[in-house]
Amino acid sequence: MRSQMLIGLSALALLGATPGMAQESAEDRVDDIIVVARRSQTPIWEVSRGDDSLILVGSIRGLPRGFEWNPSGLEAATARADRILYPPVGRVSASDLLRVIWRARTIGRLPGETTSADYLDAATQARLETVMADEGDDWRRKSFVFLGFDLMQDKAGYRSGGDDADDVVRRSARRARIEGETVGEVRGDEIVDNLITQAPQDYVPCIAAGIVAAEGGPDGFVARAEDWRALRVPDVIENPLDIALGQCWPWGDPEIGPQLRSQWLTAIAGALDQPGTTLAVAPLRLLAEPGGVLDGLEAQGFEVRGPDWKASQAD
Repeated sequence: MRSQMLIGLSALALLGATPGMAQESAEDRVDDIIVVARRSQTPIWEVSRGDDSLILVGSIRGLPRGFEWNPSGLEAATARADRILYPPVGRVSASDLLRVIWRARTIGRLPGETTSADYLDAATQARLETVMADEGDDWRRKSFVFLGFDLMQDKAGYRSGGDDADDVVRRSARRARIEGETVGEVRGDEIVDNLITQAPQDYVPCIAAGIVAAEGGPDGFVARAEDWRALRVPDVIENPLDIALGQCWPWGDPEIGPQLRSQWLTAIAGALDQPGTTLAVAPLRLLAEPGGVLDGLEAQGFEVRGPDWKASQAD
């Protein structure tokens, strides 16, 4: 249980730095970066209107062991950017960790003597019973935050490792001394308060989506990565595991999820007003889901060039 707590607290803990300056004209640099970046097997979009331009890299967290893709283009493109935008970070202190350990039972268990059957409808509970048939009885009392993790990791095969686009950009930026900045942060005390006070009812969509992903088994995890590499963006967005990741903590949380989205939207809007070229490594679902960032930018009159992200475009 303690390891699950630490996994939850570190889910947002990503490194960042501060912005740098460029030498070439913005227009030439954007063109160069786009040409180079598209050599990699990565969903990349150029967003522009007049002289304003931004490069968005759609990243997925978690890749299967042994999964191969071609990061060289993204590495070269990163070295030519003026600044990098990274996902929000979680500022977790030692006192936050101690508080998690102290409140482990409250965070890790459903309230009182309730079980999953007290919050799920009969059909959903029956499917959950089938998926968890070989797991004993303790899962029925487990917090929906951590039961959701179990469904995605133990049953659907998700793992958080792998050398993904976010890792490649960070490493390449350090080598090229291209400074970056995170789009925001979530304080550790906010995270802990959220885990302590979250209502099980808020995570029913997470459990429902996690069951669908678990029923599909580990093949869905592999298919998600392969679709990302092949630029089949709508297929990634419609993948049951990716849907579950969007419904569960932190993105599916009714307090933290909107905070993360707001930070990204504010940062992207600000980047479009900055001189030079900004490269942002953002969650693919945030960018490409219906009503997401790309849809919003297109509605505002920006030109969005890159792989199809709408199911209707790809058909």
